[in-house]
Amino acid sequence: MDIFDYLQLLGGIGLFLFGMKYLGASLERMAGSKLEKTLEKLTKNRFKGLLLGAFVTAAIQSSSATTIMLVGFVNAGIMSLAQTIPVLLGADIGTTVTGQILRLADISGSGSSIIGLLKPTAFAPLLIGIGAFIMLMSKKKKANNIASCLMGFGILFFGMSTMETALGPLSSSESFSKVFTTFSNPIVGLLLGILLSSILQSSSASVGILQTLAAATGTISFAVAAPMIIGISIGKITPIVLASIGIKREAQQVTLSQLILSVVGSLLGLALIYLVLSPLGLITWDRIMTRGSIANLNTIYNLAIAVFFIPFCSLLAKAAKKILPDEAPSKMDESLLALNDMLLNTPAVALDQCTRVINNMGSTAVENYGLCIQMLDHYDEHTVEDINENEAFLDKAETKLSDYMVKVTGCNLRSEDRKEATKIMHSIMDFERIGDHCVKLSDVAAYNTSNDIVFTDNAKRELVLVADAVNEILTTTVTSFEQDDDSEALKVEPLEELISAMCESVKENHVARLQAGICTVQSGISLVECLTSFERIAAYCSNIALHVIEKHTSGSGFDMHGYAKEMHVSSEVYQDYYYEYSKKYMIPLEDLSNEQGID
Repeated sequence: MDIFDYLQLLGGIGLFLFGMKYLGASLERMAGSKLEKTLEKLTKNRFKGLLLGAFVTAAIQSSSATTIMLVGFVNAGIMSLAQTIPVLLGADIGTTVTGQILRLADISGSGSSIIGLLKPTAFAPLLIGIGAFIMLMSKKKKANNIASCLMGFGILFFGMSTMETALGPLSSSESFSKVFTTFSNPIVGLLLGILLSSILQSSSASVGILQTLAAATGTISFAVAAPMIIGISIGKITPIVLASIGIKREAQQVTLSQLILSVVGSLLGLALIYLVLSPLGLITWDRIMTRGSIANLNTIYNLAIAVFFIPFCSLLAKAAKKILPDEAPSKMDESLLALNDMLLNTPAVALDQCTRVINNMGSTAVENYGLCIQMLDHYDEHTVEDINENEAFLDKAETKLSDYMVKVTGCNLRSEDRKEATKIMHSIMDFERIGDHCVKLSDVAAYNTSNDIVFTDNAKRELVLVADAVNEILTTTVTSFEQDDDSEALKVEPLEELISAMCESVKENHVARLQAGICTVQSGISLVECLTSFERIAAYCSNIALHVIEKHTSGSGFDMHGYAKEMHVSSEVYQDYYYEYSKKYMIPLEDLSNEQGID
């Protein structure tokens, strides 16, 4: 081989890998979310899971993508570990479809022009041309997705043909043949397969390159191909391992299960070939492999592994959990375990557990708010972890509590319990959204730190006053909710109105400082984002407090917004609280404005 052959080989490999990646991405886009939804609805039927895994992987041309998808589903709590294992086995079968497609290049076109058109050298340029024409002429998304698939197939086969042409001179090279006799050592061949698949991060691409090498040189024997194919099945888990970093334990167990399947499967495959079939004389070590025979060997190997492991799916799941035990649930997560369907036989007890959970949501929101306010003054990565953990609980609690409350309200509840259920149902989302805005405050702190944005001293003092007012409305709201105290809830609405007025005042002060050149536009954006979150938190507190008041209001047809509007106009209690809060927060804010010389 001369320098031009090596350049052609490099280009062929590049086209082949690009074509495979482009094809997989195009097929995935064309399928849309249907494949994911199919997996989400997967039942506990392991054989159905096996078939679905094979189908999905054959469609998107990547077992790694399927496994990473499963890791995501388990991480989100959509699927259990035991459900994923049959799908993993099916994915290993589905990934062999690519090799069976690539064997089309072995078709001989002699004597038949029609059969000759099935050879990649003939149809690859045709597919690329048709795909490019469709993409240029059509603006429809579906047509472009089909065109992308055609071009992906064409580029894939064109790259393979280019590689084969570049490797042609090696077919008569004695030194090259001697090199490949080294790979007949099963350990060396196994390691080479692992290395190749790890680098390419695709078992399909690795097997495809092996097929092309076999067709071009005619020197790949069974002794070389068998351990390489087994090694490729191990190396393909590299991207899956990378995807499992930093996710929760249940999802990491999926990666471990795939690792066990690959490693144990490879050991069984090697033992079967070298300790059983070879002594019985059923193996021809010097047999020269073709694209088709390599594709068949790859398919048979993965089918055999699936057949062997399918009865032991539950056992494998237990082994993965034994090696990587489930993390002990936090105290807050433990409260979610109390939302048990068995308690629905005693609705009052079930409702009491719901009250415990939503009270935990309230105390968690208060805690997160305090942490986020600290972050505005001093950013700390460890505090971010605590904030994210609390937010994860609030998100999880909202979903599980909402679903469970639907079941509870369907039970035969007493009149008083039904009012409590209504209060909880209406407040769940408000507590969760308070948590969302706490996280937004944390995001502002992170953004300010990474971009060296600093508030002026006056802006900091103003923010502290507003933040203190929001802290009081939040703690007052949670207290009134936990104690079911409507008199405490009456304090919330006047403070919410005052916080809104304070935020408007701070915005006006910022505009004045900006015009005077005291502060910057960038700091102003962060300031406004903080004020927006403060206002939204106060608004959600108002909603929760009104739900508490509603429970203690006789009659039906409570108009929450009408009641709040009426309070603003005619309630002496409202006016008294507003006056007290003004002295505590608004007057000091106005004094700050006067100190700055802002009218």
